[in-house]
Amino acid sequence: MSTSPMSMFTIISQQVTIYLGLFILIIGFFGGLLNIIIFLSLQTFRQNSCAFYLTAMSFANIIHLTINLLSHIIINGYEINLTAKSIIYCKIQLFLVELFLLTSLTCMCLATLDQFLATCSNPFWHRWNNIKLARYVLIGTILFWLLHGIPSIIYFDIIVSPSNMNQYVCLITNTIFQQYITYGFVFILMGLLPLIIMVLFGSLAYYNVRNLAYRTVPLVRRELDKQLTKMVLVQVIYNIFVLTPFVIVALIAFNLPTIDQISAVRVLAIDIHNFYFASPFYIYICVSKRFRQQFIHVFCNIHFNLYKKTNINNNQIQPKPPNTSINPISK
Repeated sequence: MSTSPMSMFTIISQQVTIYLGLFILIIGFFGGLLNIIIFLSLQTFRQNSCAFYLTAMSFANIIHLTINLLSHIIINGYEINLTAKSIIYCKIQLFLVELFLLTSLTCMCLATLDQFLATCSNPFWHRWNNIKLARYVLIGTILFWLLHGIPSIIYFDIIVSPSNMNQYVCLITNTIFQQYITYGFVFILMGLLPLIIMVLFGSLAYYNVRNLAYRTVPLVRRELDKQLTKMVLVQVIYNIFVLTPFVIVALIAFNLPTIDQISAVRVLAIDIHNFYFASPFYIYICVSKRFRQQFIHVFCNIHFNLYKKTNINNNQIQPKPPNTSINPISK
């Protein structure tokens, strides 16, 4: 029996979601964990506001991938709609998506802005580049997105599916909030606005860093700023390619009828969008010599400490067992 073209699109999108999604989840989880370890292991990174934002972004990326991407794989890959089975999960799922996704994107924008301030020659702008202010900004960011997610808890509910009266789905019950989610959250906050901020301040930071050699800046600070700016700029360029498809799909596909082809394109755009959360460690390890050196240093120390601990345990003096040998002459 032949398979119709529409169902074939669904099958392909499901398989891509399962295998590509699991791949993104695994590399993103371990990449984010390595990012956190490396950024927290070097004092110059711990005291730098840009590295602080990148560390916070790594935490948000790990949680987002663990909660949202895993849910995306289960719902769109295995067709197990968890949101339609639990009213609590229905209400909390998008709330968590908004919180950690928007926190991650905001941290990336702040890191780009921070590198512009760090490389700026104007003392007025340069003074805003400090770790103490970065901590307050991050706390304010998290509180703001927490408040932003409250309407999701209020307006999401389990209702009868408009297309199938025998099926229940988790949908928004307020039409105005539905319009905001489609255009405000999905199109602007998840794609267009972060891209504009990243490209704008990334370009300004690149312009500033080219003139660092002509300024009276300590060598260590100058090299650190160059390394961090390079890391941020390459990630901005990468983000253009993984976020832009989602912006286009959000603008076009969400206004078209829900058919298999459109649903498949929408799901694939979400899969590509998730590469944003999985990629930072691999970008930094490729473009930054300082980051690679710290990575090698950290894990050589871990290996050495484990090897030393193992040898100490193996070389401990064991109590001498009693002499149980039998003299053959006595026989």
